[in-house]
Amino acid sequence: MLTHCDGSLDAPSRLICGVDEAGRGPLAGPVVAAAVILDAKRPIEGLADSKTLSAKKRAVLFELICERALAFSIASASVEEIDRLNILYATMLAMQRAVETLPITPSLAKIDGNRCPTLKMQAEAIVRGDALLPEISAASILAKVTRDRMLLELHALHPEYGFAAHAGYGTAQHLAALKQYGPCHHHRRSFAPVRKALMQGVARTHKA
Repeated sequence: MLTHCDGSLDAPSRLICGVDEAGRGPLAGPVVAAAVILDAKRPIEGLADSKTLSAKKRAVLFELICERALAFSIASASVEEIDRLNILYATMLAMQRAVETLPITPSLAKIDGNRCPTLKMQAEAIVRGDALLPEISAASILAKVTRDRMLLELHALHPEYGFAAHAGYGTAQHLAALKQYGPCHHHRRSFAPVRKALMQGVARTHKA
């Protein structure tokens, strides 16, 4: 399924970047987006939706993408921005930042999902694009690996929440930790389970 945003399908000569995000659903941590322009002269085998790959395979592909891509950029929107804007607009902001900080300006951006961020070039939203187009697959891998590494760093700061195991998603383990310890600075206050923990009066203030 294609949703066109400000333009038609790309011509063969256009410079295309793929864009995807990681971390819309978790209760903690930033949302991360990546933009990738692949180099046709340096193909990368095995690109796929990051969610279908093992952590080991994602790590290998992450290095290959960084080495062989014509250009790439990784950006994020903070927990504070998520709470202020809402997760949808924060995701669009992270995607916009990723595209705008590419060292090479593409003529077309292909976005995973059903809507496009505001960009200075033509864009297409492609549902399940991370499984269909190698540029978006590459972006999904960069975003996923980067965010997972961020959550490992948060785990080192706050091991009581188990971020290393669930990457901030609302698992039973995470919800139990929220109930016991209350939210930390890195939790998204606008998300219902975090709000519930705050309302229960068990929140503690943690320093980053």
